[in-house]
Amino acid sequence: MTLVQLSKDSIDLGIVVSDADKALAFYRDLLGFPLQGEMPMPGGAKMYRLLCGTSLLKIIHAPGDLSGAAKGGITGALGYRYFTMYVTNLQEISDKCAAAGYNVAIAPVTIRPGVTIAMVEDPDGNWVEFLETSAT
Repeated sequence: MTLVQLSKDSIDLGIVVSDADKALAFYRDLLGFPLQGEMPMPGGAKMYRLLCGTSLLKIIHAPGDLSGAAKGGITGALGYRYFTMYVTNLQEISDKCAAAGYNVAIAPVTIRPGVTIAMVEDPDGNWVEFLETSAT
């Protein structure tokens, strides 16, 4: 038996960003995640809640000069390095992200039979993985 008794079938993810407008342009406007609401946070920060399936992406802009995401991709540092979204239109996502000027760090590639991924950097250099499966 697992210790954690979930009341929701997904997790929510907080992403601290340097520029809320740029982050919203990526996650809300380009990727299409609808804004569920905004709220002030302690210390002058502001949270923007975007719905991604049943998960929430909590885009948090804090005042001040914070250091950016650690460079080097997946193995560049300890900690949470990327998150994965299962999709059905991987090539379209990759193409539109590239056309919009975002770095496609890993272009669509089959990593094992029936599983293709691409990884895109958000405006702060955080990696977002898109994964598409097919029947083999």
